[in-house]
Amino acid sequence: MRKQIFLASCLWIVSTALAAQAALQTPDEFLPHRIGEQFSEHGQLVAYYQYVAANSDRVQLVEFGRTNELRPQILAIVSTPENLRRIEEIRLNNLRNAGLADGQPDNANPIAIVWLGFSVHGNEAAGSEASMPVLYELANPNNKETSGWLKNTVVLIEPSVNPDGYSRYTSWYRQASPDQPDPDPKAREHNEPWPGGRVNHYLFDLNRDWAWATQVETQNRLKIYNDWLPQVVADLHEQYFDAPYYFAPAAQPFHKYLTQWQADFQVEVGMNHARYFDKNGWLYYTREIFDLFYPSYGDTYPCFNGAIGMTYEQGGHSRGGRAITMPNGDTLTLHDRVEHHTTTALSTVEVASKNAPRLVKNFAAYFNISTNNPPGPYKAFIIKSSNPRHKLKALTALLDRQRIQYGRAGKASGALTGYNFSTGSEGRFTIGEDDLIISAYQPKGLFAQVLLEPEPQLVDSLTYDITAWSLLFAYGLDAYAVKQRVELSPGYAFVQPQKNQPKEAPYAYIVPWNTVQSARLLGSLQQKGVVVRFAEEGFESEGKKYPAGTLIFTRADNRKNPDFNQTLQDLATAFDLEAIPVETGWVSAGHDFGAESVKLAAKPKVLVLSGEKTSDNEFGQVWFYFDKVIDYPATIIDAGQLSGAVLADFNTLVLPEGSYAFDDPTIEMLGDWVNKGGRLIAIGAANLSLADRKGFNLAKFAKDAEKENAKNEAEQIALDHRTALYADRVRSSLSDNLPGAIVQVKMDPTHPLAFGLRPNYFSLKTNNARFDLLKDTWNVGYLEKDFTSLGFIGYNLKKNLKDSAVFAVQDKGQGKVIYLLDNPLFRSFWEEGKLLFSNALFLVN
Repeated sequence: MRKQIFLASCLWIVSTALAAQAALQTPDEFLPHRIGEQFSEHGQLVAYYQYVAANSDRVQLVEFGRTNELRPQILAIVSTPENLRRIEEIRLNNLRNAGLADGQPDNANPIAIVWLGFSVHGNEAAGSEASMPVLYELANPNNKETSGWLKNTVVLIEPSVNPDGYSRYTSWYRQASPDQPDPDPKAREHNEPWPGGRVNHYLFDLNRDWAWATQVETQNRLKIYNDWLPQVVADLHEQYFDAPYYFAPAAQPFHKYLTQWQADFQVEVGMNHARYFDKNGWLYYTREIFDLFYPSYGDTYPCFNGAIGMTYEQGGHSRGGRAITMPNGDTLTLHDRVEHHTTTALSTVEVASKNAPRLVKNFAAYFNISTNNPPGPYKAFIIKSSNPRHKLKALTALLDRQRIQYGRAGKASGALTGYNFSTGSEGRFTIGEDDLIISAYQPKGLFAQVLLEPEPQLVDSLTYDITAWSLLFAYGLDAYAVKQRVELSPGYAFVQPQKNQPKEAPYAYIVPWNTVQSARLLGSLQQKGVVVRFAEEGFESEGKKYPAGTLIFTRADNRKNPDFNQTLQDLATAFDLEAIPVETGWVSAGHDFGAESVKLAAKPKVLVLSGEKTSDNEFGQVWFYFDKVIDYPATIIDAGQLSGAVLADFNTLVLPEGSYAFDDPTIEMLGDWVNKGGRLIAIGAANLSLADRKGFNLAKFAKDAEKENAKNEAEQIALDHRTALYADRVRSSLSDNLPGAIVQVKMDPTHPLAFGLRPNYFSLKTNNARFDLLKDTWNVGYLEKDFTSLGFIGYNLKKNLKDSAVFAVQDKGQGKVIYLLDNPLFRSFWEEGKLLFSNALFLVN
């Protein structure tokens, strides 16, 4: 009897499960609205994924992290029940194919792995909406076509790559839109307010962050992405509403290290998409605009990790709303946009399934080449152990995130020739036994070459983003690249700072100023009421030499602070820094600690402008610097609120990149405030609002002789343009173009703005503005006549940039104007730029 009851129970469970499968609700049935009628809230999107995972044996749901605003980041793992029962073995076998897991791969029955990422730009919301019908079609057991695909395919779906941005846009739209959509492009619902939902909480573009991993969403994603390493990745976006659909193959330039297989398979995918679009009469285009060069996109990052990475772009984004009138008189609806994205997403899975054996074979071959015959000229990168420890720790932390292996040299070498990242040229050097080595002969070796090599080869200068990015320049490291293999000992242990903590406060403590970690400590101590000095010149104390910029914490300055000694020791330990005690203010070389040149460090009370006059990404970089990089308080106001009364409460004003168009009374107000002791820090394009204005020494126009030359050149160009070919209209502008390149800046190492930096600072230049060397101003960083550059700078522009200012400090009354003409905080991955900005904040006073 018990056996009969057990069998009956089993039959009931099976029949119930089958009934649940058959009755799986569509998004239209589950949501309070039909797909395309209204945008779904992020919570509704997550709820549908949770519902499907709970009611389908084809779906597992993983929460792999939380955003800044604590929204869940989720990934659906979709395949047949049989595959899901052995999903861990499938995942590990894929990593074995890449050489990133122990054991031999078993490819008797190859399984393709596809990653579909939707709406990395949150206001390109049709992607996340489309992810729900895509999930349903794959999970639906009655769909025989998708059921067949899943037999040899695992599909990983990230329905919202940017939950906070998606929520910002969809919440605003639901509040701002009328009951029935208004297709007039002038309507409020088509004009999203600043900063928009494109960006994440800190207004970063997550589609530029894959390689640098500055944002928590990216950091969370990289762990699960690299746990899987898919072979096919589709990154689904939207573009301006009047554009037809874009899909692979990508435009040139392709990075030289991408394989012919990766290029050819994009064509196969695109042709399959075209078959569906042709059938439906939908407009589309390929091989234009969207290239595969910059390594930190949602398509290029997968490419450099062995996958077929592709961007898809549907017309719409925030301008699209639920319906919008097109220039051709047609109406583009949200339903249309969802249908197009659903089609390409499912078509991607189809092509992967039909080509699973080829995908697995070529995926394994990619990593085999990387491990045994990496393509780039530089086969090893040597980072000297003499670099500041926290620079090395910051670099290795990023390498660990990217699963790039590194090690210790283990033994010294004789003299070698290699590319010197300190000078930007070839030079001789030796390897020390404690130097850090990154070999290109490893599974992620090709990716390491892409991130570290001094200058990638650009086959077409008409490109979409920055054209040079080496992390060894970005981190300001004393490092070399060599063309021969260098052996190493796996692993790298850092020497911990001495725990020299006297019970009684010494005469002073000394902390070197050479990484942004020093700025974190300084800012934290100032918030605890600790008074800090810094040396304007190098000195020698108790047998040790210290450079300009060194922080000095004296007992005399802090005699009213009974917790000074313990506070400093505790925070130095927390920040993993050595606070060196000294028993005298007498120095054997340089200036004693009470000398005029040992200055009090500024305690900034910071005001930052934001709002529509600022660039959203660039304001976000400043906000992120204060909030997350150094954890220092800054008051943020809308630029329209700026007034003398507001400024009176602050001693430091930061102008993020933007277009302020200050009127004369505002310029006068800013000048008066600086004259009374204020510090004005202008970044990038913000300087255009100060150029050629009364009281400010910044001049955008060339010198007289250069003006005449420029005039003659302009007249010749104008003459040439009269006979120019129409087909050359885009490329004809490239001679004055600068999408983003590295330039070698000559620095004045004696000025506080340059403390802790090398005399040759490599700056990431992302604008084509040219400023004369400033009169009656400290031109702390400038481009020499024969300056070195890496990446693309148009011929005419590079000529005009010689002898131009990059960083300058104007003494104005009792205050300072600090002109940061290149943005040192760009995308928050230029680590050396963070130190430069910290100099402007704390030391230029």
